Amino acid sequence: MLDLTYEMPKPKTIAGAKHDWELVIGMEVHAQVSSNAKLFSGASTQFGAEPNSNVAFVDAAMPGMLPVINEYCVEQAVRTGLGLKADINLVSAFDRKNYFYPDLPQGYQISQLYQPIVGEGEVLVEMGDGTARMVRIERIHMEQDAGKSIHDMDPHMSFVDLNRTGVCLMEIVSRPDIRGPEEAAAYIAKMRQILRYLGTCDGNMQNGNLRADVNVSICLPGAYEKYQETQDFSHLGTRCEIKNMNSMRFIQQAIEVEARRQIAIVEGGGTVDQETRLYDPDKGETRSMRSKEEAHDYRYFPDPDLLPLEIEQAWVDDIAARLPELPDAKKARFIGTFGLTDYDASVLTAEVESAAYFEEVAKGRNGKLAANWVINELFGRLKKEGHDITASPVSPAQLGGIIDLIASDAISGKIAKDLFEIVYTEGGDPAQIVEERGMKQVTDTGAIETALDEIIAANPSQVEKAKVNPKLAGWFVGQVMKATGGKANPKAVNELVSKKLSS
Repeated sequence: MLDLTYEMPKPKTIAGAKHDWELVIGMEVHAQVSSNAKLFSGASTQFGAEPNSNVAFVDAAMPGMLPVINEYCVEQAVRTGLGLKADINLVSAFDRKNYFYPDLPQGYQISQLYQPIVGEGEVLVEMGDGTARMVRIERIHMEQDAGKSIHDMDPHMSFVDLNRTGVCLMEIVSRPDIRGPEEAAAYIAKMRQILRYLGTCDGNMQNGNLRADVNVSICLPGAYEKYQETQDFSHLGTRCEIKNMNSMRFIQQAIEVEARRQIAIVEGGGTVDQETRLYDPDKGETRSMRSKEEAHDYRYFPDPDLLPLEIEQAWVDDIAARLPELPDAKKARFIGTFGLTDYDASVLTAEVESAAYFEEVAKGRNGKLAANWVINELFGRLKKEGHDITASPVSPAQLGGIIDLIASDAISGKIAKDLFEIVYTEGGDPAQIVEERGMKQVTDTGAIETALDEIIAANPSQVEKAKVNPKLAGWFVGQVMKATGGKANPKAVNELVSKKLSS
């Protein structure tokens, strides 16, 4: 835990007809491992390939084909566990989960139920208002992803694309520690951030590379605290699982809708059935998929084709030694080293590429000034045009050059914005552009004083008004800036105006 102090956020409360109700949420995040090959075959994991072109004999369940573990996928799972401060199990094992999978030709999924590779960990989820929730991770296990069923290409038939079949998934299971829709979205955002920093999942939710099953239940105020004391789930309501959510906005909507549905059932004298449901954003409702299966319904048994997975502590230690700096640590360092606010540090560390860009700009420069230019000017412009930092036409060296010119008083803040526009649209070296286009600010106090004296002489009535009301001195500053084409040093102008009007 970093040396940062947070308060625990209050749980979300929904008013029913008879009682106030609190939400209890657990998340199962399915993160597709960043790897060139699948979990048990050498087939490519490239997204967007021609349907059914990334399929090895093992993926197609051809007779006599045996799975062979991909060591890199194991390493990625271990790296993820270490990044979540979790226990790494040196011995784990694979099981067969038997279920009707139209998009898994073998007819079962290879997963890890009884002996997962990663045990308990934790994630600090900041809510942006000085509060944060510590969410406990129960486990991470590896499993095969399923293919994709396509139902909208023909009115009478469904099609199956097996390219995703057998790609390594990490299922990251949380405890029911999340207490509201906003927290759930923040948890997914934090998990995505950590995975991207680690390089174990690209976090692309649109492609389905990161998705979540959301378990929602309700309870009366005080019941959750009893659960925490006893770890007895009977204090909580019956949970329902909302499957395959890949939008933070829809996750929040689905939780709210499902919670209100459960409240209406309970307050109406009914009981909530444990089941798997889907969220329909068009209708704003969840609907039943199937009754919720338990482990015995899937007839799990150890996979006879795979030996238990044994890894060495020295190998785990080597992976740990090569972990990158993670978001919480980087944010704390940015605050301490560069004197940034909590908000600015959060914005700059939200994406690993943004943090790297800022750090290069800030190297050897004023950190706060660098942060202002990166966040307000660059990020603002990129967002307006629908780009991210990887598509920035302004390099860290170019933005750093603009900041150097400001720091040396070669240009004013106003000129700097004009210069930024030129660099953004045309490119080029900032110092060379300033030199060639005559953009240097006027620091010669003699020239500034001459311009000011002419303005004072031409406006005696304005001088008298300014002497009575010093706030009107700004008019003279503006006139001098106008007369010098905006190139006069604003600080020098203000000092001279103040001196002249007080004499």
